[in-house]
Amino acid sequence: MGFDTGGQGSIVKAPRHTHFDVFNGDADGLCSLQQLRLAEPRESVLITGAKREHGLLARVMACPGDSVTVLDIPVGANEEALFKLLNVGVSVEYFDHHHAPRTPEHTLLRLTLDPAAKVCTSLLVDRYLAGRFREWAVVGAFGDNLSAMAEEMARSIGLDQEKIKQLKALGECLNYNAYGESEADLTIPPVQLRRAMAPFADPLAFMRKDDAFVTIARRRVQDMQLARAVPPLLETDRLIAILLPNAAWARRVIGLHANHLANRDVRRFCAVFVPNGRDSLSVSLRAPEDWDISADQVARRHGGDGRAIAAGINDLPIERVALLLRDLQ
Repeated sequence: MGFDTGGQGSIVKAPRHTHFDVFNGDADGLCSLQQLRLAEPRESVLITGAKREHGLLARVMACPGDSVTVLDIPVGANEEALFKLLNVGVSVEYFDHHHAPRTPEHTLLRLTLDPAAKVCTSLLVDRYLAGRFREWAVVGAFGDNLSAMAEEMARSIGLDQEKIKQLKALGECLNYNAYGESEADLTIPPVQLRRAMAPFADPLAFMRKDDAFVTIARRRVQDMQLARAVPPLLETDRLIAILLPNAAWARRVIGLHANHLANRDVRRFCAVFVPNGRDSLSVSLRAPEDWDISADQVARRHGGDGRAIAAGINDLPIERVALLLRDLQ
């Protein structure tokens, strides 16, 4: 930034502008930001939250000349806040892989958007950086349940099977950690995780030297044991649906358990329900790749969103459960 001189010859520094990093608190959001800031370090205000907190851009209190990077939060849920920022002179860099009702355009917006089924935001950032920190992209892809893509990327940089296994465990733990109705449900707040991860170009070094991974992994094992003991609410040739109890452990494990069910049986649609304390249910949906309807299409019919093979609904009224189950069969 330059400066100009006052009329009396004094030096007046130009005002310093603020940068904001706005990101989903799950594995994909964290690993996207990790890659980007390893490549392009900068001081920033961090804005994030639990995985289902999508309207994060409304929290940005920016001034003209400030800048924002947005990672892994849906454009559609943030469109109004996005244009408020752009129209007052805030520049925005945006990477996302969720479905968008329309593609916004503005001279101050640089948007990278790809809603393809086998894409996550970590992969979009990996493309942008030409693979400079691909280990972290692998972690993000594993966290987003894109295991085949993650393994292919890991092999492209010569990782052996043991290292791939460890990166998968890290991705799944980071993703699990983001699920909950609020940060009070989470094991480690995403901002704290971001700061712990920041110094590490190598995710395996992060796993060895910081206790965050072990802390999350232990709780994850406990929560999954509880989830696997819950019998199906409904099971057919096309669908398995699980209703977990109204408990913090169930809110934490909803996405991970949905991934577990989908990976165990790739031919069926999977739906995991958890009461959210607002007289409605949170729902995680997983669809087979070759199904006649995608997970995000079903979710949007019922007020949710997501991508083709994985989507969610934050507030499904109890009276609409039967209708949703009918849509899935």
